[in-house]
Amino acid sequence: MSKGTYPLKLPASIKAAAMRLARQDGVSLNQWISAAVAEKVGSVETAVAFFARRAQGAGPADLAGWLAKVPDHPVEPEDGIADLTAPLP
Repeated sequence: MSKGTYPLKLPASIKAAAMRLARQDGVSLNQWISAAVAEKVGSVETAVAFFARRAQGAGPADLAGWLAKVPDHPVEPEDGIADLTAPLP
C-alpha cells in the first residue's frame, strides 16, 4: 500500500477533540484521522451507489409525472422567496 502525505490544518478545537478521541481509542492522531477519512469516503461512496441504483432508469419525464401530483396550493408566506431587490430595513 502506497502512502501519500497531506499537510492538514485544523482549527485548534477540532484538533484537540480529535486528539482526545484518538487517545481514548489508543491510537495515534494520524491513525485516527486516517480512519475517520476512510469512514467518510466509505459512507459517501455507499450513498452515491444507493442513489444511483434508486434512480436507475429515471428520466426527466418521470420527474414531470411526480411534479404533476403536487397539489396546486398557494405558497405560504413563510415559504416564499424573499424579494432580493427590496431595500433592507
